Amino acid sequence: MRPILLGLCAALFFATTFVLNRSMETSGGSWIWSASLRFIFMIPFLLLIVVKRKNLRTLIEIMKEKPGAWLLWSFIGFGLFYAPLCFATVYSPGWLVAGTWQFTIIAGSLLAPLFYETVRTATGVTKMRGKIPVKGLLFSLIILAGIALMQIEHAGQLSAKEVWLGIIPVIIASFAYPLGNRKMMVIADGRLDVFQRVLGMTLASMPLWLFLSIYGVTTVGLPSANQIFQSLIVALFSGVIATVLFFKATDMVKDNMQQLASVEATQSMEVLFALVGEVLFLSIAFPSLMSWMGIMLVVIGMVLHSYITHAGLTAIPAIQPKSEQNGF
Repeated sequence: MRPILLGLCAALFFATTFVLNRSMETSGGSWIWSASLRFIFMIPFLLLIVVKRKNLRTLIEIMKEKPGAWLLWSFIGFGLFYAPLCFATVYSPGWLVAGTWQFTIIAGSLLAPLFYETVRTATGVTKMRGKIPVKGLLFSLIILAGIALMQIEHAGQLSAKEVWLGIIPVIIASFAYPLGNRKMMVIADGRLDVFQRVLGMTLASMPLWLFLSIYGVTTVGLPSANQIFQSLIVALFSGVIATVLFFKATDMVKDNMQQLASVEATQSMEVLFALVGEVLFLSIAFPSLMSWMGIMLVVIGMVLHSYITHAGLTAIPAIQPKSEQNGF
């Protein structure tokens, strides 16, 4: 029960990203600062953790091996993930962005053929190209149907251009996040823990955030004190606390596939937590019945996808590659 509670707490803290980003947008703050400040503020927190664990030297040495790869995949995994996600809040409420973001489950499955996994065969250990999990994708269609239902109501209130500007950036982020993170895990090759890898990717993505900051100063001016404070909260809650809670939960049940599936499925609650947060703190109207049906389909689809995926893993005597986690 404790891992489930930790997973739910992680989903709650992750949901603050969507609520506060929308809050900053509606109060006049720019998505440019919402994106860049979050990663700038994450550095001291992560640096403190890595230094305390005496792992900084190892991280620097590994980053020096392939600096170009670190810059490229960190730009994709963090930059093309979070900047579009913040941009989408200009056109969509946080709960809708959170719901559409669950498309990353489908995106992650579609990216499987781009990677290799180590498996045991009758003749020994070999590497095989990953395969798209067909059964998992069938349940992913439930998620897709839920996203479509949520977007239908929203589409009736905005122009076609505004609707697509609220959807396409999230779809881009959904592919960029698992692609960048998986590539970085291949490069790290199991030599870094989660805090080292996240710190390394944050540092390597810093050229983008500094460029965005300069662009922000010249176009929208400096961020307000309120936006700075809220960005700091996002960095602490989502970038540090939620990540620690989620990885703690998954680590507690890593040897039990059914329990691991349950913990991962708790992340579907991000949509509901984001919705409740916006209703309470931003006074948005409750979604329509159609949107509620969409939310429920997303949650059900994520739970079924997680269970069917791990059920498949237990049937194959393989050394599974460590996958990227749902949190960010």
